[in-house]
Amino acid sequence: MSDSAADTPHEGDYLGSDELTSERFEAVRQLVLAQDRAGLLAALDDRHEADIAELITLLQPDLRRSLIELMGTDLAPEVFAEFDDNIRDAALEAVDSDTLAATVQQLDSDDAVFVLEDMDAADRDEVLQRIPASDRLLLQRSLDFPEDSAGRLMQTEFVAVPPFWTVGHTIDHLREAKDLPDEFLELYVTDPTHTPIGVVHLSELLRSQRPSVVEALLHDDFTIIACDTDREEVARLFERYNLVSAPVVDEDQRLIGVITADDVFEVIADEAGEDILRLGGVGDETVTDSVLETARGRVSWLFLNLMTAVAASLVIGLFDASIERMVALAVLMPIVASMGGNAGTQTLTITVRGLATQELMPVNIARVVWREFGVGILNGVVFAVIAGSLGAYWFDDILLGGVLAAAMVVNLVVAALAGILIPLGLDRAGIDPAVASSVFVTTVTDVIGFLVFLGFATLILF
Repeated sequence: MSDSAADTPHEGDYLGSDELTSERFEAVRQLVLAQDRAGLLAALDDRHEADIAELITLLQPDLRRSLIELMGTDLAPEVFAEFDDNIRDAALEAVDSDTLAATVQQLDSDDAVFVLEDMDAADRDEVLQRIPASDRLLLQRSLDFPEDSAGRLMQTEFVAVPPFWTVGHTIDHLREAKDLPDEFLELYVTDPTHTPIGVVHLSELLRSQRPSVVEALLHDDFTIIACDTDREEVARLFERYNLVSAPVVDEDQRLIGVITADDVFEVIADEAGEDILRLGGVGDETVTDSVLETARGRVSWLFLNLMTAVAASLVIGLFDASIERMVALAVLMPIVASMGGNAGTQTLTITVRGLATQELMPVNIARVVWREFGVGILNGVVFAVIAGSLGAYWFDDILLGGVLAAAMVVNLVVAALAGILIPLGLDRAGIDPAVASSVFVTTVTDVIGFLVFLGFATLILF
């Protein structure tokens, strides 16, 4: 194969399932710099929207705008739905209102809402006014729901039929209707008040005889989701009951939309990533944030950590005379605090995950607390033997090794209890445990670790 043939992008090679290499990225960057629209369209032809969105995200801000303007109406509408929030906001600035209105109309309603929701109110209203009234009212209704609710997550395109329709009538309706979703696997059966009473799987419908009545095919053991349900709860329902889609109803139990599995996948990924970031004290930071934005987001947590470090230092200061008399204490005390911090973080991580997935509930909290208490004791004994022996051998002092061992047991038990009780307490107080727990757990393990070790040393050695 010649070099030119090898470098020619084709299906599955350029931005498909393969990773985006530096060479491929640089090729697109050079096309944007050269304002080569034809070459850029050829390079991105038949690429998945998610891959194109990833490439645009990786470009420098000025080049992102250039690429979007260069592609114009040839940029697939679905690309805008694949952007992260901050990138999408910047991308929308490069698109005029007419183009954006046309883009929104080509998207499924849930993706259209995703694009519109973070726009300035004035810009959003301007775009909505350019959309036909029937579509505009549906989008506006979804936008009126709380941001993290099922009503905001749902799409308003769905298939609903009455129970007395025949299979033949239903299939003819699916062939002729113009306002149905592009893809669906389930049909909802509704009563005269438009309340869902069952679901019919598309596979069963297609395998049934035309004269059969839809009511004979419906399953009434389906899951209905209220429009104000939090999206995390929606994700748990999909995972628990292996749902492909689920109907959404308003306060009068009328069917107003449907949530599909692809929307839930995004929720799961977003919530998991959000919890990880919060546990690390970096909020909603992304790799595309500027230096100033990143520093601003981290400074508050670093300041809080500074305050906790001061608290630990004050504890150490109470025993400055003991440390002056035996320098070995200063050498060994970080071991106790560090082990406690790591043990507390382990328990904290499991607890926060258990609360997020509702695996940790009132019925099993006591059992899990006792389990962590037992784990703390067991690990404390194991590492007390190791650390105590190390300390005694290192400084040739059996009593010092015993102090280190005793402090290790106490701090690992405290760390285990802090790692579970602190997030449980914050959760009961209505505070997100993923946000605040790590600082409190670290403070407890540091303070208790230093206090116990230096306190035992002062009582026993002096």
